[in-house]
Formats: sequence, structure tokens, C-alpha cells
Amino acid sequence: MAGTNSQDSNREARRRARAERRAAREEVQRAQAEQAAKERRQQTIVGVIVVAIVVALIAVIGIVVYHNAHKNDATKNLTVNEAYSRLQQVKDTPKNANDKGGFLISKDGYNKPVAGVPTIGEYFDPMCPGCASFNREADPTLKALVDAGQINLELYPMSFLDASSTDAYSSRASSAVAYIAGHDSNPDHLVGFLANIYAEDFQPGEGSNYTSVSDAALTEQAIKAGVPKSVADKAFTRQYQDWLDAINTYTPKRPELWNTQGSNKGAMATPTVTFNGTTLNMDEVSTSGMTLKAAILKSIGLTEDEIGKTGRLPSIGADGKPLALHSGN
Repeated sequence: MAGTNSQDSNREARRRARAERRAAREEVQRAQAEQAAKERRQQTIVGVIVVAIVVALIAVIGIVVYHNAHKNDATKNLTVNEAYSRLQQVKDTPKNANDKGGFLISKDGYNKPVAGVPTIGEYFDPMCPGCASFNREADPTLKALVDAGQINLELYPMSFLDASSTDAYSSRASSAVAYIAGHDSNPDHLVGFLANIYAEDFQPGEGSNYTSVSDAALTEQAIKAGVPKSVADKAFTRQYQDWLDAINTYTPKRPELWNTQGSNKGAMATPTVTFNGTTLNMDEVSTSGMTLKAAILKSIGLTEDEIGKTGRLPSIGADGKPLALHSGN
């Protein structure tokens, strides 16, 4: 009996030892799992912070460029009136450009505004990704409104992103916009050229992502848009560089183009869109949950089924301010 009791005690001791080892292993595994989960949470938090920082940097990059484009030259301290005066003194200016650097187009052609309808202004740089997104999303609607005589459209080319390319891409493309506007009487060709160079499979990347774009490639896009070859072949000489430089100095100093709300308050960014001279707040478009097309139509007082319908004119007319995107504003 004593031997049996001893064997039973040994088996019980071994069972307890195995149970204790199993419990110890499970405790180690549980601790490891908790540590791994903690590390994943920390990585997620860090990732969110990094994404937020990147988004913030993207949101302000246009403003940073505008604030520093003339950081080291005599133009940075000019007042808006002084910058305007310098623009007026440029000798070689594009035909059909207005005194602020825009090209007005309507259903009747260049500089023939339709009476009683809003004028929508569009400020852009050919390399600007946001400008490309706006062009792809909104310009077909703007074109349809122009063709129906429901709006006038003013196009304001700029070239502040030259430093983001290796071959002054913005200046070459924007100077071509100015040349085409002055030498090809059909504004549809200019609108088509912009659509071509903003196409996803054509617009180059910025900075380290930039791949050189030749004048020949740009010329091809102009000809594809209907620009006569005789005009397209002469459009990329950068004839209007002095004018563009003056535009880049003057336009960002215009307080009516500055954002009045959000992270970009007090500065101009691209794309900038105006309705009868009043700037559309892009932050408001974002918070409204609207598409750009819907925001444009709401701003001028039209519905989607009224696009292109003769006699259905925007409610804000030629002088009214854009309507609020949010009800109750």
C-alpha cells in the first residue's frame, strides 16, 4: 500500500508540474500577444499621424510656393498695386489677354462676353495636380455652359511650378496657352489643349517624379486639340515669359483671391475659381460633400438638368455673388 501511495503521489506531482509548465507557457504566449497588439496599435497611431502630416503638407504646398516664389528678388515686397503696375508695363503681352492676365471666352469667341450671365474665372498652373483634377472633373461642365451661353469663362494661366521640373515645363505650357489664345480664333481649341495636357496619361509628375516633356510632345497635344499646325509650331518659344513672371508676382498678391477660411486662409492656392470675382472656398466644397460639378452649379443657381438649355440662365446673373453651398448659410 505504501508503494502504491508513493506512485500516486509521484504521478500527481508530475501532473501538477505539467500543468504549471502549460500555464507558464500560456502566460508567456498571452503576454507576447498583448505586446504584439500594443505594437500594432502604436504602428497604426504613427501611421495615422504620418498620413495626417502628409495630407497637411499637400494641402499647403501651393501656398508655400506662392509665398516663396519671389523670396530672393525685388518683387517680394511689392504691393498689389505696384505689382499690377509692373504687369501693365510689360511690352510683349498676349493678344486677347485682359489687364489681369486672363482670357475671356464665350459662345461668341474671345473677349465677347454674353450679357447677363456669370463670369467664372479659373486660375491654374499646367503642372499643378489639383488643377488637373479640377480640369478633368469640372471643365466639361464649364464648356457645356459656355457653349449654351449660360456663362462666360476666364482662363488665367500661371507658371509658378517651374522649379518642380527640369525644363521650365509650366512656363512653356502656359506661354503656349497665351500664344494659342492670341493666334487661334477658336477658343474650343484652347480648351481642348488644356484637357489634353491635363490628361492622366500626359501630365508629368512634380520634382523627383518629373520626366522631361519635349516641346514636340506639347505641340502634338495642341494639334490634336485642333490648333492649326502653323500656330502650334510657334507656340513654345516662351515669347511671353516676362508677362508670365509679372503674372506670378501680381496674381498671388490679389486679396480677393485669398482663401477666407480653413488651413489656407490668407493665401492663394491653385486651382482658384471665382464667380463674378468672388472666390469659391475649396474647404467648403470639401465639407459640403459635393462634387466640383455640383458645387459649381449650386454656386451659380443652376440644376444639372438645366445645363446646355437655352434660356435657362444662372440665377446670380452677371453681378451676383455665388450662392452658399450649405443650406442655412
